[in-house]
Amino acid sequence: MKPRPQTIADRVQAAFDGFTRAERSAVNALMRNYPVSGLGSITTLAQAAEVSTPTIARMVQKIGFRGYPEFQAALRAELEEQLSSPLAKHARWSGGAPDTHILNRFADAAMENMRQTLALIDPGEFDAACDLLAGPERRVFTVGGRITHSLADYCSTHLQVIRDRVIAMAANPSSWAHSLISMRRGDVLVIFDIRRYESDLFRLAEIAAERGVEVILFTDQWGSPIAPMARRRFNCRIEAPSAWDSSAATMVVLETLIAGVQQRIWESTSERMTELESLYDRLRLFRKLR
Repeated sequence: MKPRPQTIADRVQAAFDGFTRAERSAVNALMRNYPVSGLGSITTLAQAAEVSTPTIARMVQKIGFRGYPEFQAALRAELEEQLSSPLAKHARWSGGAPDTHILNRFADAAMENMRQTLALIDPGEFDAACDLLAGPERRVFTVGGRITHSLADYCSTHLQVIRDRVIAMAANPSSWAHSLISMRRGDVLVIFDIRRYESDLFRLAEIAAERGVEVILFTDQWGSPIAPMARRRFNCRIEAPSAWDSSAATMVVLETLIAGVQQRIWESTSERMTELESLYDRLRLFRKLR
């Protein structure tokens, strides 16, 4: 099969670790309406990203272009290729609501977040994270912040069904030392940290990394300060037409990760789930249809 030509989005993904925070803001602005967002002037893109024009210039150089004109020429070529194929009609998510209704605006934002998040995920990085979480010799710890603790709980609840030795860390940082003392080299810490990036989580990740723990980080498009300590990292877009950040893209990546772990150890997982169902019955945890 003929390999797919490398797109600018592919180049961005490959170079992502080398971008500064300002350059990641430039990437974010570029990907917001890719590839059209890069067809304006360098000043227009800089203003959209709220960075300087030299930042845009450095960003395009890091993905292999001599300058902005060469970068734009590649973008135009991509756009022409896209337009040569039939365009699918854009369907509204709620046919009974106008385009400006919050249902449609929020759904559009969530889908765009998902598209951009997936564009920046390296399948090899994803598979390596699944392998870490599937290893029965490793203990897995999960933790999140003020808002993201619910994601950490979701992660641990599912992993506890799939495998043994999964520990959900408490929301209270004062109890984290009890988990840290149990962490050994090779164990895994799954940590969720989005803006406003919590200092307690940073210190936790720092100590865990010093103890040889493999950190898997779920963060936003800008990147938590924990990122340099993370063995695997997922940058998920979180912006939405709301006072609150959206967890939709993060949740999809997390659920896919859980499915990947389950797939790797399904034989032992199926045995574990069978035993769990027996325990649920004895505890009369769920109602059964007669």
